[in-house]
Amino acid sequence: MSDEGQAAANERDPVAAYKAVFKAVLDKRPSGMRLRLADALGKNRSFISQISNPAYATPIPAQHLNTIFQLCHFSAAEKAAFLAAYEEAHPQRADSAKAGRKERTITLQAPSLGSAKKDGQFDALLHEFVRRLAALLRDSERGK
Repeated sequence: MSDEGQAAANERDPVAAYKAVFKAVLDKRPSGMRLRLADALGKNRSFISQISNPAYATPIPAQHLNTIFQLCHFSAAEKAAFLAAYEEAHPQRADSAKAGRKERTITLQAPSLGSAKKDGQFDALLHEFVRRLAALLRDSERGK
C-alpha cells in the first residue's frame, strides 16, 4: 500500500492511526528495538509486530504504554500524537493511558552471562520479578 493509501486508511481507522505513529517511532530506532521491547513486555517478537502494524486490528494494551514510551524514547510530539489517536480509538481507556503508572528507574550492575540471549532473558526475569513484587505490595496495601 502506498504512503497516501495508508494515510487514508489510518484516517478511517483510529487504531491504525495510533499504530502508524508507533510504527514510525519504531522504524527510527535500531534494529534490535522490537526484540528489546518484546523482552521488556514479556511477550514474543510477533506480538510487537502485531501491535505496531497498522494493517492488524490488534490494539495496544494500555498497561504496556508506559514501557513502550520509555523504551522507544517517544518525543513529546510523538507521544502527544499517539495519545490523541489512542484516545479516539479507545475513549474508555484514555484516562488510564494519559495518567499512566508512576514509575521510577533503578539502575543495577549485573554480570554479563556471555551471550545477548542469556542477558536478555536475565533482564526480562528481573523486569517480571519487579512487576510482580510491586503488584503484590500494592495488593497488600489495599487489603489493610
